[in-house]
Amino acid sequence: MSKEVEFNNRDRFIELGLTIAALRKMQGMSQEKLAEKAHISRSHLSSIEAPNIVRPFSLEVLYNIADALNINAGDLLNSSLPFTRTQAKK
Repeated sequence: MSKEVEFNNRDRFIELGLTIAALRKMQGMSQEKLAEKAHISRSHLSSIEAPNIVRPFSLEVLYNIADALNINAGDLLNSSLPFTRTQAKK
């Protein structure tokens, strides 16, 4: 069963996925390696990171990804990349 993401949260999921991808790449980690460390499939991680797909995922997956990236889940949620929607409003 797939859940729809509310319109207001779509950008948040996309931004989170892009942040995960950026942190993964900064650590020199492949999608395969991060997915393995986070106990999810590479295709699931790929859909989370994809900027053109809104893929909701559980808190458990968020915690697993954060642990695999050696970052607190809250910090991962509070991270933002340059030129995100919040900065664009200024």
